[in-house]
Amino acid sequence: MDGIRMSHGAPAGPYLLLTYTFGQGQVPASTQAFLAQHAAGLRGVVASGSYHWGAHFARAGTLIAAQYGVPLVARLNKGGTAADRAQVTAWLRAQAQLTDLHSPKRTPLWTPGPN
Repeated sequence: MDGIRMSHGAPAGPYLLLTYTFGQGQVPASTQAFLAQHAAGLRGVVASGSYHWGAHFARAGTLIAAQYGVPLVARLNKGGTAADRAQVTAWLRAQAQLTDLHSPKRTPLWTPGPN
């Protein structure tokens, strides 16, 4: 996807969390540990799961969104659909535009000159 960088490890700035749901709708221990160290940059959450869990489907996202006061951007059944990906991409682009509007304009370090 253009303009969207995905990575592992500590986030360098605001981020969208993608997580799975464990067992009967719990937040995975690895996700809890990550959030304990990096919650400050959390801006939204996407959770995956399987419809066969009924009311517990992608519940980790609902729990995280409530606990940290961020939007639940999407709940994905397994790998998600093209519509799910479009929804998440649209949210990311909207967030990028908001960040651009509220960020001070920086002078480029390099100015192109004549060749």
